[in-house]
Amino acid sequence: MSAITTPRPTASSDVTAPERLLPPLQIGRHTIDSPVVLAPMAGITNRAFRRLCRQAGAAGQPASGATSLYVSEMITSRALVERTPVSMKLIEHDPEETPRSIQLYGVDPATVGRAVDMLVSEDRADHIDLNFGCPVPKVTRKGGGAALPWKTELFRGVVSAAVRAATPYDVPVTVKMRVGIDSDHITFLAAGRIAEGEGAAAVALHARTASQAYSGQADWSRIRELKQSVTSIPVLGNGDIWSAEDAVRMVAETGCDGVVVGRGCLGRPWLFADLAAAFAGSDLRVTPTLGEVATTLRQHAEYLVEFHQDEGKGCRDIRKHIAWYFKGFPVGGAFRNKLALVDSLAALDDLIDGLDPSMPWPGDAAEGQRGRAGSSRVVALPDGWLRSQELDETQRAAVARAEDTVSDGG
Repeated sequence: MSAITTPRPTASSDVTAPERLLPPLQIGRHTIDSPVVLAPMAGITNRAFRRLCRQAGAAGQPASGATSLYVSEMITSRALVERTPVSMKLIEHDPEETPRSIQLYGVDPATVGRAVDMLVSEDRADHIDLNFGCPVPKVTRKGGGAALPWKTELFRGVVSAAVRAATPYDVPVTVKMRVGIDSDHITFLAAGRIAEGEGAAAVALHARTASQAYSGQADWSRIRELKQSVTSIPVLGNGDIWSAEDAVRMVAETGCDGVVVGRGCLGRPWLFADLAAAFAGSDLRVTPTLGEVATTLRQHAEYLVEFHQDEGKGCRDIRKHIAWYFKGFPVGGAFRNKLALVDSLAALDDLIDGLDPSMPWPGDAAEGQRGRAGSSRVVALPDGWLRSQELDETQRAAVARAEDTVSDGG
């Protein structure tokens, strides 16, 4: 079966180049030609998946273009300082991966500072993103993720510690956050201004509250508000980007400087080719056949085997991607069930060989939302968290324990 053939926007002296929709994205010293960032996703954006997305994004660029920014899955600062085997594996990058981008979770400024110092002094990262957007209960109930910006001085302390540690090495620090905890506790404008003031190189906003999780519709008007409030550094928008057209529309409606793409690329790494083409001013889009999709799935599995250094583990990891890859294709439930049990690359090959490689892209059936949306909920928080935007002694103790109980990738 053939690999996906990604159309490349023309960039030649003999042909008039299309007009760019946005200038390159400047993140500190890094110039990102296509203003697109792969959002950190737990258990997804490991080295294998980043490699696939990076290859697709590069193929969608003009010949002279640079790739987008591809961020690792979330890593806890405490685990990194302690150099746990899992955390050290998660910060691995391919030799050709640049800028090397790592997302950190942390609630204690001193620990975050030590983790950043380790990454930059040992030349393990070129860009660090701080997670203030995670809505997962095991994170927020300890005051972390999307719960943390409510405590403004704690938020300031974490951002400041990271920037102070990274600045001597000229490594930019960015912030990813949500609109707030819920509709009654909005934090994004104050957090954006604090991050800007403490030296963050950019801020990204997932335009939902923590209580929404991934349900409902992202409120892009919040991104526009943040862009109007934070004026000296780039503002990136995140939420409900399922296609290149969505990304272009977000930029038009909000004025943001770039986009962050998460669930939209699940089982569809070639979305980064579409995005690169769109921002280069081209309407070329990738519409792979079933054979091309299967080949990409097989490549993903091979990269996962290499990443885990274990064929069984790599094949178990690819299972969660199967429904996303074959969304919209009429391949049958029995085939999907068999794929969900693959334990070797040979078994995967046998199944793929039974597909009709010429089956065309199913169009609308394969488009739109990917991943679980879930429903809105009450956010799990430390006792009394919402009474004040200052920490009390009990909350300080809870925050101090937070990183002891949050695993990497959470």
